[in-house]
Amino acid sequence: MSLSFAKCFDPNGARHGIPTFPWRCAPDGYATLRQLRARGLRPGGQPIQAQVLRPRYRRGPLIAYLYRLDQAKQVRPMTPGKWAALAKANLARRTCPACRRDAGYVIPTSLGMCVPCAYPEEQRAA
Repeated sequence: MSLSFAKCFDPNGARHGIPTFPWRCAPDGYATLRQLRARGLRPGGQPIQAQVLRPRYRRGPLIAYLYRLDQAKQVRPMTPGKWAALAKANLARRTCPACRRDAGYVIPTSLGMCVPCAYPEEQRAA
């Protein structure tokens, strides 16, 4: 067992406050947020149950929080109102504030407007 593995292995939570496991060594029955979402689940209000640490050199370790699968709940389905609100928000992100047209892509925040409005001289030359 290497020193970094030993620092990351704390199944009782004495050192870190919650049960801690090395990267890719979490016991069955736990999942990260992304793993829960892939299964169509959400934490459902439960607190963080454990964590997984991956040691890195020169910086602090990478931490992934784990939740219990048996306490997870199903993801709430999207309602027609939520779909409409999401479509409206995405349309607002694609609408150029200068020419008020749908650019067909999300307007870059660095420009603040669509590319033809940001660089009109280059558009005329082409």
